[in-house]
Amino acid sequence: MADAGTRYIERRMGDWTRDRLPPAVAEFVMFVLKQGWASLFGGLLLLAIIITKLIWQDDWPIARYDALFLFAIAAQALFLWLRLETLDEAKVILLFHLTGTAMEIFKIYAGSWAYPESGTIKLAGVPLFSGFMYAAVGSYMARVIRIFGMQFAPYPPFRVTILLAVAIYVNFFAHHYLPDIRLALFAATVLLFWRTRIWFYVGDTPRWMPLPLAAFLSSFFLWVAENVGTLTGTWVYAGQNEFQMASLSKMGSWYLLLYVSFVTVTVVFRDVLSRAPLRPAPRAGFLSTGRGAAPTPGE
Repeated sequence: MADAGTRYIERRMGDWTRDRLPPAVAEFVMFVLKQGWASLFGGLLLLAIIITKLIWQDDWPIARYDALFLFAIAAQALFLWLRLETLDEAKVILLFHLTGTAMEIFKIYAGSWAYPESGTIKLAGVPLFSGFMYAAVGSYMARVIRIFGMQFAPYPPFRVTILLAVAIYVNFFAHHYLPDIRLALFAATVLLFWRTRIWFYVGDTPRWMPLPLAAFLSSFFLWVAENVGTLTGTWVYAGQNEFQMASLSKMGSWYLLLYVSFVTVTVVFRDVLSRAPLRPAPRAGFLSTGRGAAPTPGE
């Protein structure tokens, strides 16, 4: 769990908004603020990418890629020290970093994209800060589940979701040598999760959204974030000019990768999954200082 200091900050955010805005507007504002709070690490990393691109000089004693790696390490350490992330969340982030770096190594050698700048902190030619871009997705998912008090129901058989995630991850590698089955994988995500609702709390009232819709919206914002990297020249896709936007097909890739990310998170946070439909009960959130009940399984 987050410590008392973090909960105090979140509660103060809710109190400030609730006291100054109409209820409907306050809930929308808090939804945006909570999303920003959940994506804090990813936002800081994007900001670092933009700032370093603007100010970095070739004759500085440390390469820009190395500075981004050290910044990401320092940010993660600070998050743990301030208890903005729990140890379980840190485990998820580490797993994302490892799987993301493995994909980066393969994709670099397959010629899918390249990192045009120099750097010392690399593994098999891949700058290690790149793994933190995947870790940022893991950080967001782990934090957003906790911050919004999310529950996922009715959830498909867990083993089947694992098989789907493995198939998606393998296809990112195998499509270089075998037929690309991503269209079938798109269909599989919808068929498997079309009944699954994400129950969440902005204030006291439970809200829900279909999981595939949430994945689609998240993939759009990740595509926007990815364009920050391409437009700053931090990485360049094959056949792409340095300042050319990433194609919309990359949004599809992110959509599929999000399912891998989500299933990875559920390996650690199994308690947020329910095979039965939920009948959520009111629970306190950022807009309330009280305490309430968690969602309970419906009949």
